[in-house]
Amino acid sequence: MSFKKAAWINNTDVYEVNVRQYTPEGTFNAFAKELPRLQQMGVSTLWFMPITPIAQQNKKGSLGSPYACSDYTAINPEFGTLNDFKKLVKLAQGMGFNVIIDWVANHTGWDHVWTVTNPEYFKRAENGDFKIASGMSDIIELDYQNPALRKAMIDAMEFWVKECDIDGYRCDLAFWVQLDFWMEARAALEKTKTLFWLAESDPLDHPDYYQAFDACYTWTWMHKTEEFYKQGQDKYLLDEVVHRYDTNGGPDAIPLWFTSNHDENTWNGTEYEKYGDAAKALAVFSFTRNGLPLIYSGQELPNYKRLQFFDKDQIDWNGKYELHDFYKTLLTLHKNNTALRAGDAAVTTYNLSMNNGDKVMAYLRKNGQAEVLVLLNFSKEALSCSILDEHLNGKFINVFDKHEEDFTGLKIVELQPWQYLVYEK
Repeated sequence: MSFKKAAWINNTDVYEVNVRQYTPEGTFNAFAKELPRLQQMGVSTLWFMPITPIAQQNKKGSLGSPYACSDYTAINPEFGTLNDFKKLVKLAQGMGFNVIIDWVANHTGWDHVWTVTNPEYFKRAENGDFKIASGMSDIIELDYQNPALRKAMIDAMEFWVKECDIDGYRCDLAFWVQLDFWMEARAALEKTKTLFWLAESDPLDHPDYYQAFDACYTWTWMHKTEEFYKQGQDKYLLDEVVHRYDTNGGPDAIPLWFTSNHDENTWNGTEYEKYGDAAKALAVFSFTRNGLPLIYSGQELPNYKRLQFFDKDQIDWNGKYELHDFYKTLLTLHKNNTALRAGDAAVTTYNLSMNNGDKVMAYLRKNGQAEVLVLLNFSKEALSCSILDEHLNGKFINVFDKHEEDFTGLKIVELQPWQYLVYEK
């Protein structure tokens, strides 16, 4: 079964919105005031972490986890009202954004309305209680062997499309739910609107999930890059992982690349804790390799703080947005240059040959006359790089400083430690 893809996804990006921690108020209405800034920065797609109410029984912290839902078709009062969200979606879409919401299909909180109205929707532990989901005490597992549960879940997903006109779903721990449900859900919702489907599922572990989803997470890349930086591993190990993503899932497969997200920031550290001096080079990779880039709330600050998950812990905005221009340059390039279209068979990626291939990742992406050249020094050494590749030729413009570089003749580039260079033709 193949599905129609939304026309806008190939050059989009994803900005993850943590409503709770974004503003002092932590509401939809307060976040709406940030839309002009994000529009000016070049963001295309807004992903809202779960907007549904949080279960109170066995909740963690003072506010609980957004991923422990108590009602799939209601709004978390912490954020405002259903009407507030409708207005936010309409406003955002009117400004050119797409809006997707987090969907937590595998589990709910302990006092979800279905535990009373339809307890048969849930799995049971040996003692007869609801089954705790993967050792996390605040959530319980749903039973996808029950056809009635499947229909109820699809109806709930359809509610947000019909009621609020959302543009898609980011599906939490998608691989915890069997693929045939997602196929069923997408087929049903397609009758209402062509949506963007993003799976928290790594295609290197679950390649078949591309059958139901447009884009999938790159968890393996995230772990390998952290190990590479912290342990001083061989850069060729990164090349091998990239090759696996390039060849896994078919020509229209779209990986989602990131240096941070809500899970990583809270539990494993900010991108600066994980990647140090390599953080910006890895961000550049996320925007220029085949796939879609993700920005997490506050990365444009930059944010050096781990945000609490179960309690109020606002991002420390200071009004400076030091990485605004950095991300604006990358967002604009990714959106407008057809050589960076994700999952498009018309785009060819050439991994360039060079003398410092053990330290530098160099690639050229081409789509007709459009070309983007990327050089990433993944080392703490200053390097003089000779590019020995016939695919690279002609004059290019550095997207950051607008300097012109001619790669027609001898192709020698000087790179400082962890430096990134991006050019377009």
